[in-house]
Amino acid sequence: MTNEDLIDLKKWFSDYCGFFYTSDKEDQRNISLKELHTFNVLENITRIAEEEQLSRNSILLAGATALFHDVGRFSQYAKYKTFRDSISVNHGKLGAEILVEKNVLKSLPLTEQELIVNAVKFHNAFSVPALQEPDALLLIKLIRDADKLDIYRVFTEYFETKEEDRPSAVSLGLPDLPEYSKEIISCLFEKKLATLSSLKSLNDFKLMQLSWIFDLNFRTSFRLLLERDYINKIFATLPKTDEIVKVLHILKDFSATRLT
Repeated sequence: MTNEDLIDLKKWFSDYCGFFYTSDKEDQRNISLKELHTFNVLENITRIAEEEQLSRNSILLAGATALFHDVGRFSQYAKYKTFRDSISVNHGKLGAEILVEKNVLKSLPLTEQELIVNAVKFHNAFSVPALQEPDALLLIKLIRDADKLDIYRVFTEYFETKEEDRPSAVSLGLPDLPEYSKEIISCLFEKKLATLSSLKSLNDFKLMQLSWIFDLNFRTSFRLLLERDYINKIFATLPKTDEIVKVLHILKDFSATRLT
């Protein structure tokens, strides 16, 4: 893959986004959210890949994966008006299908096409799939980290924005209740991922996102997480119970150990 290939793919992606632009302010807010998210994930994945001293080709493949990881989100939202996969469609699988059906990656060698398509397909899986191919696993781990880091940004900015200006699809339609589920908090105490299916409130969603920290793969990802202060920013929007404070310390200690 070359720099010119990535430039061409960026143009394709921008043109594709343009097909979904609309005069409806709320719908456009959600489309713009995903377009901006994509380019931020591209920036994240490039920084991670470079700081982890990967090859130039791996960095470019990672960039292409970031560019298309959420390509399924646009048609998902256009049809279902939601970003919640459980009530619409698996956006990772849909994105992989779009890349194949539209032959978006035709300029790349077949092996590189397959790596990108598989990474797009599995970027939102609950856990990293048990694949044997090292290059495939590397790309999936890179996109999962880069994606999580920008979702933290999206979510913290969501709460810093006036309610009437917030993109409606960010909260997945979950109720903003004062409580949180014991099932979710238990996952954090056990240092394991919480599941989307167990969410009952917006606080559960916040705690689930914090559980993603246990799924980060690269030292650079932890550095960016702490540098951007995402743990504290999400913590600031949660109830200040003894359990939540304990979770805060667990997450900070866990992240700090990944930097040593």
